[in-house]
Amino acid sequence: MRVFIFLFFLCVFTSEKVIAQQFPTRPVKLVVGFPPGGGVDINARLLAPKLAEYLGQQFVVENRPGAGTNIANEMVAKAPADGYTLLVNTSALAINMSLYRNLPFDALRDFTPLSVISESPNVLVVPAKFQAASARELIDMARKSPGKLNYSSAGVGTTQHLAAELLKLRTKTFIVHIPYKGSAPSLTALMAAEVDFSFANIPAIHAHVKSGRLRPLAIAAPRRDRQLPEVPTMKEAGIDGVEVAVWYGVFAPAGTPKEIVQTLGGAIVRATRDTDMRRRLLEQGAEPVGNTPEEFSKLLREEVARWAEVVKVSGARAD
Repeated sequence: MRVFIFLFFLCVFTSEKVIAQQFPTRPVKLVVGFPPGGGVDINARLLAPKLAEYLGQQFVVENRPGAGTNIANEMVAKAPADGYTLLVNTSALAINMSLYRNLPFDALRDFTPLSVISESPNVLVVPAKFQAASARELIDMARKSPGKLNYSSAGVGTTQHLAAELLKLRTKTFIVHIPYKGSAPSLTALMAAEVDFSFANIPAIHAHVKSGRLRPLAIAAPRRDRQLPEVPTMKEAGIDGVEVAVWYGVFAPAGTPKEIVQTLGGAIVRATRDTDMRRRLLEQGAEPVGNTPEEFSKLLREEVARWAEVVKVSGARAD
């Protein structure tokens, strides 16, 4: 009986190892919880062809927007742990742990972090013809007319949403939140002046700033960004305590074989070291990262704790 059990587990182990060594043998899906056009989608679409080049199979980006990325999160959390369905997300995955009640997944239990592709600060942006010329002027407007100004975000619980809530908290202002299903529709509304301002990451706004359709007022980061060197930080603009960066990372379902995790994680790191990939990320205003699964796991744990505190202080709630 003991021999049978030993042989059984030996066969299972050997089978999993062979499968992992052959991975991938068919196309791999990169699930994005936002519509096309935002920072997450841009990172995923820059990464996909590099992974295809390194691993010899097609990597397909599939947009599954809605519910603050929870539709995409649940889809990947419940997918087979074989490496063929991956999630590309931001801090939204960590934020949702405290923002939503009764989630059908757990960010720390149901995912295996692979690597962070890049990171980028959020920027306070307004339509080109908006009245305020600075972040300070915008706050003065908000104080004079509570509830008159509004802001858009890529959805409830995104870093854009919480950056604006932190701004309101630090400046003691009342500004109305108008959530959209992703960065692209949020910025479309902003460019049409249907809303007054937004926080958005640099990859999502870079082209619109260059074209003159959007005007950045301040960067929610401790230092200025190389892509927008003339734009002051929030602190330089006279507003303390509003620093909200966003990272773009790739996750597999929990239980994915270690060999597959190493294969995928290594390919992502290789992509972030690629000269062309780095150039394109930097042009978009994103700083290439490429860390290990262990480093990303540590970051995720820290982010869950950090955003739980921010959600608590801001009073934000999605349900």
